Amino acid sequence: MNDAPPHAHPAHLALLHTSPVHVPVFDRLRDESHPGLALRHLVHEPLLDRARAEGPDAVAADVRALLAGAAADGARAVLCTCSTLGAVAEAQAGPAGVTVLRVDRPMAAAAVAVGPRITVVAALASTLGPTAALIEEEAVRAGRPVDVRTTLVPGAWERFEAGDRDGFLAAVAQAVDAVTGADAVVLAQASMAGAADRAATRLPVLASPRLGLRAAAGLAAGLVAGAEPVEGTDGGGKGVERVEAGAEGR
Repeated sequence: MNDAPPHAHPAHLALLHTSPVHVPVFDRLRDESHPGLALRHLVHEPLLDRARAEGPDAVAADVRALLAGAAADGARAVLCTCSTLGAVAEAQAGPAGVTVLRVDRPMAAAAVAVGPRITVVAALASTLGPTAALIEEEAVRAGRPVDVRTTLVPGAWERFEAGDRDGFLAAVAQAVDAVTGADAVVLAQASMAGAADRAATRLPVLASPRLGLRAAAGLAAGLVAGAEPVEGTDGGGKGVERVEAGAEGR
């Protein structure tokens, strides 16, 4: 028996974004590694604006409503691609009735496995605390020691907001190359992923989109099949739909 509401989409993985630039990135990763996985993009830019101004908890109710709406619309899991909102999104999973994964959690776990000295590089100050806390959480989960340091790239976010992607990634790559005394470098925001290939450092540079989508695809596939989630397993269905906030959300 199908209990989904009449307007619901087929089973899919929903992605909650605070910038539309993430849509083509995750579409490409899906096409490369998970071609059978149906994605539905939910783009809500004002969430990040409010979280930066008032703190992430200020948008908890809005995030919960979005997650509940995604579940009602057929999402088997939701991947939150905003590092600032990741902890809030995961905390609202239970009340919203849907499995939620923050995109940077698999990256944090991978960083902890590399070594104890981890440097977090961010373009946005509001992501530094949440990312460092997540790495420490994953270290406790793995029973490993960790020493997290943070670096904010000056002027990078302004370039991102101005649409200067090359300048943004170049600034991030330069900051990554300046890191010393670390076992791994973590790029705190999904939008920074392109800087990993531009950096000349020999240190491992970890970005979240590919690892996050792989884990979320496994969650969605396991839930669709009614089995335990298996990381890296593709879900069924085809097609991609993009949904953006209305005029009030830019």
